[in-house]
Amino acid sequence: MQAAQPTSEVLVAPQPTGEAAAEPARTQLRRGLRIATLLVTVAIVLGLGPANILRHLDDHDSSPAQLAALAALGAVLAGEAVLLVRGRTWGRLRLPAVAVVLAASALSYATLPEGRTSTTVDWIFGAANWVGLVVLLDRPLRSVGAFLAAHELVALLNLLLFDEPTRQALARFATGSVTVIGFPLCVAVGAAILRGLSAAAAASQREAERVRVAEAVAVESHRRRRQGFAELSATTVPLLEGLAGGSLRPEDPLVQRRCAIEAARMRRLFAEADTVANPLLHELRHCADVADRKGVEVELDARGQWPELPVAVRRDLTEPVLTVLATAASRARVTVVGDAELVSVSVVGDCGEVDVPSPATPGVRIETLNHEDTVWMEVTWQPVRQPTR
Repeated sequence: MQAAQPTSEVLVAPQPTGEAAAEPARTQLRRGLRIATLLVTVAIVLGLGPANILRHLDDHDSSPAQLAALAALGAVLAGEAVLLVRGRTWGRLRLPAVAVVLAASALSYATLPEGRTSTTVDWIFGAANWVGLVVLLDRPLRSVGAFLAAHELVALLNLLLFDEPTRQALARFATGSVTVIGFPLCVAVGAAILRGLSAAAAASQREAERVRVAEAVAVESHRRRRQGFAELSATTVPLLEGLAGGSLRPEDPLVQRRCAIEAARMRRLFAEADTVANPLLHELRHCADVADRKGVEVELDARGQWPELPVAVRRDLTEPVLTVLATAASRARVTVVGDAELVSVSVVGDCGEVDVPSPATPGVRIETLNHEDTVWMEVTWQPVRQPTR
């Protein structure tokens, strides 16, 4: 059998699964958490921060430095707001943003009056921690912990190196650190839990989808097996019963033709269960194998592209072909031409006059020409158009 010319594979767009449908809800949940954290941080940094700076403006060594630190934190918060509006994350800008927050913290402490670490004058102690959380909210918990530790280290070094580290100052620093670390860390833990729950929900949804697909495949396979058995019962089983009971003789040419046709039908039935790019050509090749095993020279040519056809349509298109191929004496040629609007399958072979059942599918037509022992048959299919109102 000569090889068929390759046809282009028709790609079918994947349908959205349950997980894809649930992804917008998870995205909205993460977005809501970012918005809530940003609003809290804006209230702390741009609400309480300027108030503390203005209240203790004369106490600072350099008021412009404190205002510059406040502006740096405000710029980071503005960047988060822009990213939220655009539906994006910090990405590669995350590390520079964290560096800006730590630099603002260091600038504020460098101009902080002596002995005022972790007091009301030290406004950035309870502000920079929240800005860092805004930048790192979607990162693993260890990233938030590392930032909070770095922020605490900057304040502690200022206390140890530039202040008088008295017992009272250290106690005040330790007490303030409980809220400075604790509250943002609680939010970060909550975000990590939500991410874990979201991942677990996605995994459960994938598993449920897999089980549903497996059940649907099993049901469809069972239905197709029962349908196939019913079809064999109508044609193949009577033939086998006749051969077994002696009412049909194997040496009878008509019986041999019936056996060849039924063999081709069984090959087609088995091929229908295969998952291939072009089921119609796949089934025609299996039908041609029956003739090829008898020594019949078969040519199979395919041109064009067409969508995947329903099983009923493919059976009507292949029934005349398998009949001619199964009964051909020495040669046969099969040609498939199609597009999205029309599929044509023609066969010519030296099989003599044959009878084929009428198509059961609307839109399928058969044309037949006989000349001595040569038969030409063409089966065409066009989708039935619904009348427009």
